[in-house]
Amino acid sequence: MEKSYMSMFLLLIAISCALAKDAAKKETKETKETTAKPKLPQTLSRGWGDQLIWTQTYEEALFRSKHSNKPLMIIHHLDDCPHSQALKKAFAENKDVQKLAEKFILLNLVYETTDKNLAPDGQYVPRILFIDPSLTVRADITGRYSNRLYAYEPTDISLLHSNMQKALKLLKTEL
Repeated sequence: MEKSYMSMFLLLIAISCALAKDAAKKETKETKETTAKPKLPQTLSRGWGDQLIWTQTYEEALFRSKHSNKPLMIIHHLDDCPHSQALKKAFAENKDVQKLAEKFILLNLVYETTDKNLAPDGQYVPRILFIDPSLTVRADITGRYSNRLYAYEPTDISLLHSNMQKALKLLKTEL
């Protein structure tokens, strides 16, 4: 009887040592992963241009547009959408677009708003809309697709740039 207790005791000690070693390995691995690549906090730019000034909410963007007399550019996108990611990369890497974007009130949304004016032809991503300081969605500034008027692809970056210029020009001539 004593031998069986002793055997059980030794077995329990062996199991606890094995579990302790496994836990130590896991902890070391997790520590290495977190120290190797510290996770940076996400900014309002969400990667669309960290040097640009972005607004936090739709309401704030409308207010700032109206009071600064600057057009508003709203980018609807999703973090897990490959089309959104590709457009974001093209947008962030294009120096001309980034420079021109400084003249806008900027907002990027990863969720839909309750304002139906922001989805005039449907809720798809990515889509970019321009709103002038009179708070009017510019239906005359669109992308190249007839079924998704406000959609842009990475290859459309020059069209987006010219549409940004058009939004600024219309601001000077119409308002």
